[in-house]
Amino acid sequence: MRLAEDGMLRAYRLWFEHTRKCADGCKGKPKVLDGCETGRELWGAYRLARVGGTS
Repeated sequence: MRLAEDGMLRAYRLWFEHTRKCADGCKGKPKVLDGCETGRELWGAYRLARVGGTS
């Protein structure tokens, strides 16, 4: 049986996986703001999910 992934963990996983593979600027950057637009959008979705907003 697989446990359901909550919205916050899913958003973080999507951002984390993106930053590991991103050739447009996220990989190896120390700050989210230094990454690509997609990476910043994924981080924004994570932050919203973390405080209980919708993404």
